[in-house]
Amino acid sequence: MAMAGEFQVVPDQTGILIVDDLAIIRLSLNKILTKAGYRCREAGDVPAALQILREERIDLILCDIQMPGASGLDLVRCIQPLIPETSVVMVSGLEDTQTAMECLQEGAFGYVLKPFQPREILVQVNAALRRRMLEISHRDRESQLARKVREQTLEIRASREEIAFRLIAASEQRDNETGMHVRRIGLYAAELARLHGLEEEAVDTLQSAAPMHDIGKIGVPDAILQKPGTLTESEWVTMKMHTTMGATILKGSSVPFIQMGARIALGHHEKWDGSGYPFGLRRREIPLEARITALVDVYDAISNRRHYKASWPEERVVEELQRGAGSHFDPALVDLFLGNLPHFRNILTANPDDPRADFRTPGLGAVGPDEPA
Repeated sequence: MAMAGEFQVVPDQTGILIVDDLAIIRLSLNKILTKAGYRCREAGDVPAALQILREERIDLILCDIQMPGASGLDLVRCIQPLIPETSVVMVSGLEDTQTAMECLQEGAFGYVLKPFQPREILVQVNAALRRRMLEISHRDRESQLARKVREQTLEIRASREEIAFRLIAASEQRDNETGMHVRRIGLYAAELARLHGLEEEAVDTLQSAAPMHDIGKIGVPDAILQKPGTLTESEWVTMKMHTTMGATILKGSSVPFIQMGARIALGHHEKWDGSGYPFGLRRREIPLEARITALVDVYDAISNRRHYKASWPEERVVEELQRGAGSHFDPALVDLFLGNLPHFRNILTANPDDPRADFRTPGLGAVGPDEPA
């Protein structure tokens, strides 16, 4: 009786292909295996064997090594993509260790010397089939695990996005910002990070974190945030505080995407040449995620209609980003962005603002005090 968890070979459900140029050998093997209950097919050479493999499912091949024309080793190499779906046991009249090793290295499951005993053939066939089932089961478990990981990753991403958008929702109500803008920011940022070569986990984290870049505007008074005219110098000082306020809101978390969101909130108005705020950081002193978000935020702001401006044509958008390369933006990121512009254009067109949105209400929107309007 088989122990629990063992794989059971069911002969009458198992197809075996016998490949040998000698009819007497094929007949002998066929009798042994048919008596044991296996379903057998025969082929006298490699081309005939390949034709049978194209026509029906074969679980195991019992193949001679030395044959006129293509050898048994050639057959193993031909069916390499099918392993472990089809296991192979080699049969040879030569005690050749080197050949045996080559067969095993190419994917064969076993090796039998002629003259063979019926029991030896059955033991080798049974062992090869069990190993085949074990490998298929292992592969299927890995596939199921990979699928579960993908599903869990999607659930985590959805949870992170929900948290981010719930945090952002309050500031959107006061900032007259569109929900699609912040969603696009996450998509743009993730795409640019992916093109930059970041690991997929970091890309996913950035996609959830980047939309929180302006969360600090919830602490800016309405009189400033929604002022239709030019801000006074003191009002600009208050407005610029949305970076530090955003970082304060998000700081202290143990959640990676919120930690990244704090860095982005604090640094997305820093500039490559050091003329930004709040700290005047330069070049790579500015976190990469903040440099990425700064670039895609401006791209989206000038590419879309707002209450204070029409959308810019793509040619003018490209000119603006080129003009800011090396001063406002990391020039390498600008080159990467513009070199893959269709990626970002697709995100823009696939996630449009609600055409019913009212853009007539005063407010600063996505474009900050130091960005093009």
